[in-house]
Amino acid sequence: MRLSTQLAVGGVLLLTLGGSAFLYHRFQVDGEAEAAVRSGPEAVPVEIAAAEAGTVRERVEAVGTTLARQAVDIVALTSGRVAEIAFRPGQPVEAGDVLVRLDDRMEQAAAAEARAALREAELALDRARKLRTHNTVAQATVDELEAAFAGAQARVDAAEKLLADRTVIAPFAGVVGIRGVDVGARVDDETVLTTLDDLREVEIEFSVPEVFFARVRPDQTVQATSAAFSGRAFTGRIATIDSRIGAVSRAFRVRATVPNPDLDLPAGMFMHVSVILEERPAVLIPEQAVIAEGATTYVFTVQDARALRREVRLGQREAGTVEVLDGLEAGEVVVQAGVQRLRDGAEVRIPDEGQGAPRSDPQSDRG
Repeated sequence: MRLSTQLAVGGVLLLTLGGSAFLYHRFQVDGEAEAAVRSGPEAVPVEIAAAEAGTVRERVEAVGTTLARQAVDIVALTSGRVAEIAFRPGQPVEAGDVLVRLDDRMEQAAAAEARAALREAELALDRARKLRTHNTVAQATVDELEAAFAGAQARVDAAEKLLADRTVIAPFAGVVGIRGVDVGARVDDETVLTTLDDLREVEIEFSVPEVFFARVRPDQTVQATSAAFSGRAFTGRIATIDSRIGAVSRAFRVRATVPNPDLDLPAGMFMHVSVILEERPAVLIPEQAVIAEGATTYVFTVQDARALRREVRLGQREAGTVEVLDGLEAGEVVVQAGVQRLRDGAEVRIPDEGQGAPRSDPQSDRG
């Protein structure tokens, strides 16, 4: 066979093999595409949660300082030397308990002298009255002795008052502070001996922006926390609201009373205060279920294993949840994880039904 004939036969064979390979590849690709069209897009794995009925508490936050219900600096009413200190710092006392005694020997002597003069005036008046019944003395003499007796009584009262002023007593029940003097020190009516605070109920004073003036009312609930009491909240109620708004701060002062039966809260403590302005029922969903697109917010609900886009109107956000004002009812299922891969009408798959299924929260009251 000639060389040219052999080359021609070889070329025909190569063309035949190449065409067969192309047709095989084409049929394989078309088959895969047709299978993909028949099967549709793959279901998107998601996690779901149920919209829950709960309570939303609208609050205003502030910082404040604790004040004792009653608080005074204990001072003596007169000057003198401290003879006795009858309290321990931090000791609870009742009204009338003795706190400090000053040296009162001079006052005791003066009171005794005044009582003796009173007794003498009393005896003289009694004798004159008896003699008057027999017209032995004139009525003017009796009148003079009655005046002398009244004067002696007044001097006794004054001497006893000066004697009583040497003893410093608690004006009301409370807790005494650190003592400011020692026994033997000389004090006057400007020397602070100690402090006295009535802490059975404390007041918290704080300022609120004027925009909330119409919404803050007496008897509203207040919750207060302090760094000194980690994880503990103190509950009280608003007692008084100032009638003036600060010209510079544009805020008004509020005082709330908080029960303090264990005397845990001292006066002057820094507190974080939360005033509950309003409580209302609400539909709550996880915050991560919400998608924002411009001015529009929406969620994906799940029905018949498909994700359906639902536009919603949101309210207050708090503690990982968000209030739905419109567009969703309690009990409806929303996608809370995997929303980035979803489109309206997409098929969804829940990888773990026990983990991603709607769950009921025993504490549906949120805020």
